[in-house]
Amino acid sequence: MVTEPVLRLGAFVGVFAVLAAWEALAPRRGRAQDRSRRWPVNLGLSVLNTLVLRIAFPVAAVGAALWAGTRGWGLFNRLDTPAWLAIGASILVLDLAVYGQHRLSHAAPWLWRVHRLHHIDRDVDVTTAGRFHPVEMVLSMLWKMAVVVALGAPAAAVLAFEILLNAAAMFSHARIALPPAVDRRLRWLLVTPDMHRIHHSIHRDETDSNYGFLLPLWDRLLGSYRDQPRDGQDGLVLGVEGQSSPRALSFTGLLLGPFRRDQAGTSAS
Repeated sequence: MVTEPVLRLGAFVGVFAVLAAWEALAPRRGRAQDRSRRWPVNLGLSVLNTLVLRIAFPVAAVGAALWAGTRGWGLFNRLDTPAWLAIGASILVLDLAVYGQHRLSHAAPWLWRVHRLHHIDRDVDVTTAGRFHPVEMVLSMLWKMAVVVALGAPAAAVLAFEILLNAAAMFSHARIALPPAVDRRLRWLLVTPDMHRIHHSIHRDETDSNYGFLLPLWDRLLGSYRDQPRDGQDGLVLGVEGQSSPRALSFTGLLLGPFRRDQAGTSAS
């Protein structure tokens, strides 16, 4: 527990630095908005969310796994399961749980109002991975902790999943160019930037696809996979229609947006 924040921070800084440099050296697309305006907002939201989660959940999902383990709660704490199987299965189920939560956040209008902050970004790059509303982050952590306890997931599996998910989210949002042949093969194993960028399309049918952050398996199995955007990657317009005013894109505007009647919006589905 003492080293968990250090491990996660170290992984975040390392992956962020590599992807930010990659974006500078081999960008996938031109920018629709100046980075000097977007990055302070996106990074500010990341810092705010980190503080909110640390205050609300000091031990977070890893702590929930340890707590359940000491009480023998959850599936894997009651079964004589080999450690490798419990860890592997826990990572798979947790990724499915995140996929399901993400899909629900598009289907339920009240959740979409909060999740929409993530989609209002008119560009998508490595900083978009941390651009979420604090309310959504709290709900997400509650959901993950509930799944962890129900599974009796090993703490090592939860820590590994959190690091993998964070790194995969930054990778899938990164504005980087992969050779088409590499992208086609890689997206059978991992959500690629070109795959996930479609999810940020201004077109609703494209927004309601490619929900995965880590594994593309669930999108392929559950009918939400989309191979290419209708206008191609270079013609793909990002954001949410009607949500591009300076007021909507400001730091305070994003935080207050879900609670304003003039930004009530509708479900993305």
